[in-house]
Amino acid sequence: MNHLPLWPILVPLFAGALALMFEHRRFGMLPQRLVAWISLAAMLAVSVSLAREAASGRIEVYLLGDWPARLGIALMVDRLSALMLVTGQLLGAACLLHACAGWDRRAPHFHALFQFQMMGLNGAFLTGDVFNLFVFFEVLLISSYGLLLSGGRGERMRAGLHYVAFNITASTLFLIALGLLYGLLGTLNMAEIAVRVAEVPAQDLALVQAAAGLLLVVFCAKAALLPMYLWLPQTYTHAPAAVAALFAIMTKVGLYAVLRAGTLAFGAAGPLDGFAWPALQVLGGITLALAALGVLAARQLRALAAYLVLASAATLFIAFALATSGTIGAGLYYLVHSTFAGAALFLLADLIRRRRGRAGDRKDVIAALPERRVPGVLFLLAAVSLAGLPPLSGFIGKLLLLGAVPAGATPWVWTLVLGSSFLMLVGLARAGTRLFWRVEPWPDASPERIAAYTPAEALPHTPGRPLETAATVLLVGYGLAMVVAAAPLLDYVDATASQLLSPAGYVEQVRAAETVTRAP
Repeated sequence: MNHLPLWPILVPLFAGALALMFEHRRFGMLPQRLVAWISLAAMLAVSVSLAREAASGRIEVYLLGDWPARLGIALMVDRLSALMLVTGQLLGAACLLHACAGWDRRAPHFHALFQFQMMGLNGAFLTGDVFNLFVFFEVLLISSYGLLLSGGRGERMRAGLHYVAFNITASTLFLIALGLLYGLLGTLNMAEIAVRVAEVPAQDLALVQAAAGLLLVVFCAKAALLPMYLWLPQTYTHAPAAVAALFAIMTKVGLYAVLRAGTLAFGAAGPLDGFAWPALQVLGGITLALAALGVLAARQLRALAAYLVLASAATLFIAFALATSGTIGAGLYYLVHSTFAGAALFLLADLIRRRRGRAGDRKDVIAALPERRVPGVLFLLAAVSLAGLPPLSGFIGKLLLLGAVPAGATPWVWTLVLGSSFLMLVGLARAGTRLFWRVEPWPDASPERIAAYTPAEALPHTPGRPLETAATVLLVGYGLAMVVAAAPLLDYVDATASQLLSPAGYVEQVRAAETVTRAP
């Protein structure tokens, strides 16, 4: 059997353990960084290999311990999981590069926690059953607690504790939902759930629907859907830059789980097919409107980036809940774009904050911005992409989504997407104007604004570090590469959407693997 599906989980597991061995100060940071980069390179190589295999339409089933999937642990690799794996490793490379500029010295156990978080992300994308999805959720969440709270105090500690409490509550609901599903269906494998839901007795259907609804509530909480999104802006605003950038994919894990459960476990032409999509469309639309208003109201560039992450998640809820091949394909392209672009803005906010000294990344304080040429160009590219303007990847994603919207939903989806894009454009333009253009008091400024001005020579700013700039350039470069390679990438996501909407092959592949496993 091909063992490649197991590598994205085992490699960071052992790398994290090895990084712990080198944490003593007598070793310095070099061994930990070397372990981290070797691990990440190996995970990226394996992820690309799996994506190449999945591109043919083949679904790889890996049964740990050679137990049948309905009883043991099954790892599944299809086009969607391979796409998410590659996206996660590429994002991790930029975040690790930024952290290696010096922040990893100040964060206890950073490299070990980073590896464990990558393990949790990879496992969540690969697992074929909802119980192990819960396990990998907990692995990545526990790691994220350590990364967020490392060296934290004040506002970061307060936001971090809210984040911990919220996710512990969501995890408790997750366990309750799993217990209900297992008691009703006798399995937690997603392919087997799809078969047994279709055979469930009529008197148990309402209970199964309640359990499925509770499970989707948990996934929506992880993805920050209204009304469970209030934790995200403060948490992401106060997280360290490398951690906030890595968190850009955390909401996408919840969206991945919603899409996987909605199209496979509860959507394989059974009685629950599409039962939650209308509600997710409405809630996604309201969340998108509120996130766009948050972009306008944000006083810090980091807060603005957090609301843009929220807006991207809401857009994806609408795209996935429309449940057509075109909208899901466009949504997957937009998912990759928004992950890279949102992460780039968090790193860019850190570059600006260091250069502006005490003024930080606040838009309501007038301050000089030394060495602003490179950050200015990077901000322009990121802002154009996030606002959905041509010719960058954000425009391609939104254009494809609007073109694929079913006729009945066209008026409200177009109004929401275009209206929110306009508000986000205004918010980004205001941020760029105040951070890069009006860096001195203008003639009609109020006395309070003039008093808030800090000249460049008085700012105790930190000079730009090459690795931090390189990490931001790398993320922006990913977005540019998505434009250059748009044709093959769009072919891949369209094929992924078609595969998701035809789950019979997935179910048959799992059952065929069980048959082979039990054969003498």
